[in-house]
Amino acid sequence: MIDEKKKKPNYFLSIFSMTCPRCRKGKMFKDSNAYRNLSLKHIFDMYDNCPVCDQKYDMEPGFWYGTGYVSYALAVAISVSTFVAWWVLIGISTEDNRIFYWLITNAITLIVIQPWMMRLSRVIYIRFFVRYDDEFDKTKPKEFE
Repeated sequence: MIDEKKKKPNYFLSIFSMTCPRCRKGKMFKDSNAYRNLSLKHIFDMYDNCPVCDQKYDMEPGFWYGTGYVSYALAVAISVSTFVAWWVLIGISTEDNRIFYWLITNAITLIVIQPWMMRLSRVIYIRFFVRYDDEFDKTKPKEFE
């Protein structure tokens, strides 16, 4: 009899597809598109528990406050990468206001991708506390208090 090993889902793909950190299969958000509802009322509509492995997402009161730090780090990383891309492709100069055009472009970019970044920061933040479990179908999820 051949012992078939379960294929471990890709870590980065599971982050960008916004799936559960424990099983990497169940969706974290009820609606996969952050931009579907333009009023942004339901941007954080999440399942209470993972539909696949029953991992609790909201582990304690105030748990999601830490996502502000992750969101800030993402905004800085995006700003640095757009600055480098602008510098390489267009150039930076204060004489003809190209740096101010980058500032405006970067601000608009950050505003447009903010709903996606806020969701992504939640997905990344929960991964600091919940690890992937090969045996998620046989074990109970870790409880937090």
